[in-house]
Amino acid sequence: MMKKFKFYLLVLLMTVISMTMTACSSVDIKTTKVVPVTHELDDIPESELLDVGIRIFQPGLERLDELDEDEIVFPEIRIAEANYFPHLLMESLQNSAAWGAVRVVPRKHDSVDVLIKGNIVKSDGEVLSINIEAIDSLGKIWFSKQYDQKASRYSYDKKLKVSKEPFQNMYNLIANDLNVYRKKLSANELIKIRQVAELKFAQSFAPQMFLEHLTTDNSGIYSINRLPAEGDPMMARIRQVRERDYLFVDTLQEYYSRYAKQMEPPYLQWRRESYGEVLAMRTMESKAMNQKIFGAVAIIAGIIGAGNGSGSVRAAGIVGVTAGAYILKDGYERDAESQIHIEVLQELGDSLEASIENNVVELEDRTVTLSGTVDNQYQQWREILQNIYKINQGVTLNESH
Repeated sequence: MMKKFKFYLLVLLMTVISMTMTACSSVDIKTTKVVPVTHELDDIPESELLDVGIRIFQPGLERLDELDEDEIVFPEIRIAEANYFPHLLMESLQNSAAWGAVRVVPRKHDSVDVLIKGNIVKSDGEVLSINIEAIDSLGKIWFSKQYDQKASRYSYDKKLKVSKEPFQNMYNLIANDLNVYRKKLSANELIKIRQVAELKFAQSFAPQMFLEHLTTDNSGIYSINRLPAEGDPMMARIRQVRERDYLFVDTLQEYYSRYAKQMEPPYLQWRRESYGEVLAMRTMESKAMNQKIFGAVAIIAGIIGAGNGSGSVRAAGIVGVTAGAYILKDGYERDAESQIHIEVLQELGDSLEASIENNVVELEDRTVTLSGTVDNQYQQWREILQNIYKINQGVTLNESH
């Protein structure tokens, strides 16, 4: 029986070692080296310069029910991040000098040469995971890819005073991937993307006039049937309206920039705190698990020893059961301590809120005030542009109904 006892104990100890190694398998990233943005050195003709719209990211809150129990998500912070991350990506794209205008755009803005969509998968200060999809005006998906990065602990070290964005690598990699795809396109393909984007905008304002200029195939890919004639007055009016639309979106850039600057200090502090809490929670959970494993081993070994062998072996077994029970209790107490860290994270989640001021727009005949969220204001603006276009066409609002 002693041989069986030793065998069982050996198996249990090997299990402990295996599980402990698994629990400690996370890597502590120590480098803050950033992959540089690839700069375009050649002059790109204006007709081939693609404008990029980065849509406000999806915060990923629809996945809350699918998350692990120990993964903490603060909806208010995710919403703030969904507005903040596109601004950081915009800066990386602008630094590449490979594009025309690069703008952060509302969710309903889609008349752009290249549209970038993002969905936040995970963001806790230590790990950032974002799904990125790039699609051009033709409806062709350039790529759909998940980017993952783990922050270096030096990114949050106050003594080093590192001013870099902890996840700058991710934004630079996205910018580089976009540029790699763009370079694969011919000059004619780039020009076609710009033409289709303009015609799609024209269709949204005058569908009857521009309906036959574009067609789509079964997969939703656009192609050009015919282009407007040179000097077409209708197209000239559409371009004026589109220019106004760009001016309003450019106004929103001021909001996004101001918002990013205001958000950066408290958000960096939150991520620093969150990073520390995530590491502390993981360490606590790892210790708790190890304590439980060792406690279970001690109890099982004690039971085996108590039921077999001499009196001394049985006495040792009883001691083992008692000691194992205490170790297990300590492990569960550590679980309770990790719950405290979770509560601290929840308290930290109340400091960020996204807001936008009312926009006052001066028109030729009146002044209008746009209010609400960015998406609401943009919807109001598009309705105003529709009215302006109809008036310029000599059609009154009453006649249009």
